[in-house]
Amino acid sequence: MSEIQMPRLSDTMEEGVISTWVKNVGDKVASGDVLVEIETDKAVMEYEAYEDGFLVKQSVSEGETVPIGAVIGVIADSPDAVPEDSGDGGAEQRPEPPEEEQAEKAEELKEAAEGSEAEAEESAEPAGAPEPSEEAPRPRTSPLARRLAREYGLDITKIKGSGPKGRIVRADIEAAREGGVAEEAAPAAAAEEEAKPAASMAATAPSFDDGRDSEELKVSNVRKVIARRLTESKQTVPHFYLRRTIDAEALKAFRAQVNEQLSSTGAKISFNDLIVKACATALKLHPEVNTSWVEDKLLQHRRVNVGVAVAVDAGLVVPVLHDTDKATLSEISTRTRELAGKARDGKLKPQEMSGGTFSVSNLGMFGVDSFAAVINPPEAAILAVGAMRQEPVAVDGEVAVRNRISLELSVDHRAVDGAVGAAFLKDLAEILEEPMRIIL
Repeated sequence: MSEIQMPRLSDTMEEGVISTWVKNVGDKVASGDVLVEIETDKAVMEYEAYEDGFLVKQSVSEGETVPIGAVIGVIADSPDAVPEDSGDGGAEQRPEPPEEEQAEKAEELKEAAEGSEAEAEESAEPAGAPEPSEEAPRPRTSPLARRLAREYGLDITKIKGSGPKGRIVRADIEAAREGGVAEEAAPAAAAEEEAKPAASMAATAPSFDDGRDSEELKVSNVRKVIARRLTESKQTVPHFYLRRTIDAEALKAFRAQVNEQLSSTGAKISFNDLIVKACATALKLHPEVNTSWVEDKLLQHRRVNVGVAVAVDAGLVVPVLHDTDKATLSEISTRTRELAGKARDGKLKPQEMSGGTFSVSNLGMFGVDSFAAVINPPEAAILAVGAMRQEPVAVDGEVAVRNRISLELSVDHRAVDGAVGAAFLKDLAEILEEPMRIIL
């Protein structure tokens, strides 16, 4: 018998929800068959079997949330095999996972190793927190749990872990926060808290006002991560914004011409496809924008991977078009539609949502004239695209009605200076106003 454990399906995943069991107890399973659909912090993903056999047990019911490494089912050679009741200790019985998962597990164990320098840095307690005694072993924690403990001012040594082998995961930190085991803040930290506006403090404390006739809604893992990541972005990334309105007459004519040429193929290029390709072209001209600020280090990316924001029922996901600068307009159009469809169906794979170096968010189809988008860390910039509008403008000393589009660039000031961002937006605007440059 082999136990199936909750896998890590994204780089930020700490726990997963069993969305749908594709295989039922007693079903024959072949390597590569989809066993179960799991809701992660990014999307609902399919998880495949790595061996042949029969599914003889579903340890976790649909809708239940369990941490990474928890046993969710059992595969045996015979459908009549009776699995023993077991917890998380049977991980050794499971067949070797792919190398990628082994590497992730090794990195996780490395981070959790006692006494390592990296652990000492990442698990540093908040100012004024008591140091664990030398006799007490350092608690096993995930990187996310350590960071949340620091943010919430919790003494992680006083928290009991619910993960495999007592590992402390995000759910334990959240429970400890609600249960009020926060440690006393150091004077400096306390003073900083007192200096915060009352509205900010109130926003962090959950409350239910009966006068509002409120109902608590179920929050998906995806929604929780959207909330956490956007909060982190606005709190830790110093945004600045650059706005520009472009003349879209040439772009509109160019799109019509391209689609006429592609009519026999069935492909159809959207304005967003043109903007995505133009962004990739501008990023090659301005590699300083194709960067990330990570832990006081500035990383410049050789690959240009543009993410496209897609609205889904659970919130917002950003599938990534890898090597966008090398793709043709037809390839960008086809790939974008494929990824958007998979996003709405919850079928995106981890690699299809990672590796982005720049993002585009377009709300023009909703009639939004302009807006400022929140940067998607660790990227250094995101472009917000508004609706195309006919506006009266001065052309050669006369008033004319022209199609125009508003662009707004949100930029991480740690990685990109104002003049650099302005030069990027200037060239992007010129490329869109002279769209032949997109394909040259």
